[in-house]
Amino acid sequence: MKKYFLKLYQFNAWANQRVIKTLADQKVNHEKIISVMGHIAAAEMLWLHRVKGLPKPDVKLWSDYSLEVLSVMLKKADTDWLDYIQNTESFDRELKYTNYTGDPFTNNVESIIIHTANHASYHRAQVAMLLRQNGFEPVNTDFITYDRIVLGQLNV
Repeated sequence: MKKYFLKLYQFNAWANQRVIKTLADQKVNHEKIISVMGHIAAAEMLWLHRVKGLPKPDVKLWSDYSLEVLSVMLKKADTDWLDYIQNTESFDRELKYTNYTGDPFTNNVESIIIHTANHASYHRAQVAMLLRQNGFEPVNTDFITYDRIVLGQLNV
């Protein structure tokens, strides 16, 4: 699973950074678009703190982060997730936690890792749709595009 998780989170970091660059290049300051990207960053940080047994991070799941703050948050979340995966040998353990509203749950860390990356992809798709609806050009964040770039089959 470790090899898969590393590839998944390398892709996730690549996709997050492509979207942030697109927002900056097109000078996007649309509140909902920025809010959805902030949700991705905050959720990634929140889930990582849970699986590492750290106190809840000082983030809001839905907030009006500036693009500059958002860029820093995502870079940190991406780096910290990759460090965690690189330095962890087994992810097959149950984690008891409370969600953002305080409800108790138990999930396998492997499921949480998969969920967190899928959650980010889901919301990046929303950002792409919102960009297009508001006259901006979304960037391609498909996994296969990432894989083609990594394999040297595509230059972007």
